[in-house]
Amino acid sequence: MFVHNKRLQFTVRANQTNPGLANLMLEQFGGPQGELAAAIRYFTQALSEDDPGRKDLLLDIATEELSHLEVIGSLVGMLNKGAKGRLAEGAEQQAALYRSITGAGNDSHLTQVLYGAGTPLTNSAGVPWTAAYIDTIGEPTADLRSNIAAEARAKIIYERLINLTDDPDVRQALGFLMTREVAHQLSFEKALYAIEPNFPPGKMPVDPQYTKVYLNMSQGPGDEQGPWNNAEHWQVISEREKQCAVDGGDGSASVKLTQDEAQTLQRMAQRTRSDPDGDPTTGAELGMDGAANGLHRSGTGTGAGTAAGRRAPPHKPPSSRPS
Repeated sequence: MFVHNKRLQFTVRANQTNPGLANLMLEQFGGPQGELAAAIRYFTQALSEDDPGRKDLLLDIATEELSHLEVIGSLVGMLNKGAKGRLAEGAEQQAALYRSITGAGNDSHLTQVLYGAGTPLTNSAGVPWTAAYIDTIGEPTADLRSNIAAEARAKIIYERLINLTDDPDVRQALGFLMTREVAHQLSFEKALYAIEPNFPPGKMPVDPQYTKVYLNMSQGPGDEQGPWNNAEHWQVISEREKQCAVDGGDGSASVKLTQDEAQTLQRMAQRTRSDPDGDPTTGAELGMDGAANGLHRSGTGTGAGTAAGRRAPPHKPPSSRPS
């Protein structure tokens, strides 16, 4: 059950309207790193979560993300207030109105013209929100890592939005939302490490002969070593030949076929085989010849009259004058 409190989680004020900034803030309203995507991601994870602690955590954060959606949506609506009235009432001359709503970097005027200065569920480029933003896979150790990354990305978007405005009240509200992303990231990390073991994800064991192997497959200037690839922690393989068929086989691809499958494939291969000794003239080559002939015909050099493929003059019968 959801209930709604008309008071926002954080007091939101703006010192002036700014439709350009409003458009950019849609990234956190209906974008892939935005509050709606976060709320739906965590809510749907909670519905199928069997661990009571993680279920409670996911429901708490999902509900808070809806509160953040309300905060960022309120900011978008407030920053659009000036444009909303001017558009609805035609309060300015057409050119002046266009300049006013496309000012401050608002080159798309998306929310103003298309949505009447509302708060649509799109990102800042006008792309509609989609459930494809939800990347839940149903394994807690994988989903929690994805949640941690999602909170980190959202934090970065809020940083960028803060850097785009000098309005102290707007910056304060965005700073609160940014800070809560960090708090959620910390909670998700604590929940992840409360699962022991939590790496690698899932239940099935992995093949130990490949887990500590580092394949140095991009070689040349710029090669660097660190704990992610040095010989202290990894078996490093740099030889190209050893990077192929690491299982000890010949590196080929094969499949066992039934007798009927093999015979059918053989007939198909025979029917569609290419003749390695043939050299057919292709349509592309004929087109190239035609283009070359056109160049010769338009030229002034001696070669123009002898170009291959040029049409010969019509044949005339010999003269029948009396001798």
